[in-house]
Amino acid sequence: MPTVRRIAHQFLERRGLTTIFGNPGSNELPFLAELPASFRYVLGLHEGVVVGMADGYAQATGRPVLVNLHAAAGSGNAMGALTNAVYSRSPLVLTAGQQVRSAIGLEAMLANVDAAQLMRPLVGWSGEPSCAADVPRSLAQAVFEAELHRRPTYLSVPYDDWAQEIDANVEVVLDREVRRGFAPVEEQLTELVERVSTARNPVLVLGGDVDAAGLFDRAVALAEHLALPTWVAPSPHRLPFPNRHKLFRGVLPAGIAPISSALAGHDLILVLGAPVFRYHQHVPGAYLPEGSRLVQVTDDLGAATRAPMGEAFVADPGIVMEALIERIASRDGETGFVPTPEPATAPQALHPEQVFAALRDTQAADTTYVVESTSTNSAWWRQMDLRHGGSYFFPASGGLGFGLPAAVGMAMGRPDRPVVAVVGDGSANYGITALWTAAQHRVPVTFVILRNGTYGALRWFGGLLGTPDVPGTEIPGLDFTRIAEGYGVPATAVTEVDDLRAQLKTTADGPRLIQVDTHLTTPE
Repeated sequence: MPTVRRIAHQFLERRGLTTIFGNPGSNELPFLAELPASFRYVLGLHEGVVVGMADGYAQATGRPVLVNLHAAAGSGNAMGALTNAVYSRSPLVLTAGQQVRSAIGLEAMLANVDAAQLMRPLVGWSGEPSCAADVPRSLAQAVFEAELHRRPTYLSVPYDDWAQEIDANVEVVLDREVRRGFAPVEEQLTELVERVSTARNPVLVLGGDVDAAGLFDRAVALAEHLALPTWVAPSPHRLPFPNRHKLFRGVLPAGIAPISSALAGHDLILVLGAPVFRYHQHVPGAYLPEGSRLVQVTDDLGAATRAPMGEAFVADPGIVMEALIERIASRDGETGFVPTPEPATAPQALHPEQVFAALRDTQAADTTYVVESTSTNSAWWRQMDLRHGGSYFFPASGGLGFGLPAAVGMAMGRPDRPVVAVVGDGSANYGITALWTAAQHRVPVTFVILRNGTYGALRWFGGLLGTPDVPGTEIPGLDFTRIAEGYGVPATAVTEVDDLRAQLKTTADGPRLIQVDTHLTTPE
């Protein structure tokens, strides 16, 4: 008779979930035993880093990925990174080892009391099998839920279940298939086409889901066909439109009133693949400018139902884009390209714009950038020239610790494109152990650490909130070159722009870290 473990391994193998990101404990060892040769286990030294790497890997591949956590403690360690994966809609399948069934009620060491509740409401589905025979079906449900809803799921499994023999009838789970479709009906498409066709001054707002769905080029074609001025939704976790395109207007600000002001004058606001909207700083005002109408097209049911304004159209954005291109005549429109200003210069440390200009001029055009430097947003968009899908990734929920591990996972999932992580010195400490995994697997990532000795975004918020004198915003004395070398990653420090450009022009067959001293800037 087959064991639970063998059926589970076979199911995962058939579904392509053969890369496991994890940090194991005693509860997880029975699941990891007898792994087929086709599996690859990627060890992270902290569960937050484990989830961050898996998040990057899932976003790079567009496929579910398996994460193995240790009981309640390891699951708790992972929750900070999980917030980013939730809002990037990464299909992570989180599994955690549970104590043996007879010891859970006793609350023995490493028992996860009420395990299915622990990760809620973050995950889209959470469960613990009622018996050993239900483990394969529960695992399949966790995978399919992650695929269908593009959101992390969580499964806790008592570790004595894995070696249990079960009826061969359970093997029917190996042939399971669940498919998703959100094709709009003809009447809905006709209505939307009519609204866009008759709008006096429509505008397009694109979200990260456009890039995640592989619709980057289709979005460009739509904007060009209809000559639509195009914004990117606030706080993007991916870039859905080239930021030097003639129709690009910028990234919308993350406050209610500023968004309304930016969109003033447009009678139709068409939002594709984004929530409306992911606000950050609280700047109250009217949700929409006077005289405007908003239509949101998304395949995320939660994003559609929680929006405070407008009309939501739950459908595949790709199908809608195609219909708009095919059914509306091409039209001309004005351009909005603004030349990039020259970066500022300063002694003894670089302005972030100098760093980004150096990256722009030295790195390949198809480079994937994983960015976690929140105080340099404005400088980033002024200097970079991103023309390809999958070129930009940012922590979707703003949780620190994304940059370093996500870059490692990204490079593993997409080995055909160079990967550069641009991370602030404050953010870097939250995911620093990812350097060890990068070194062990010789992942060719360039880590650029911007060191200004402070939590720059926090200081900016202090001014915004009228609290400029709070403690805990300074972080002097960090030397990332020595830290990196301790984890096995070659590192260098630069303070001159010519030195930085020279370093960036070199190549390496593994990871490397460049520490750059920079001056403090503000996000806006």
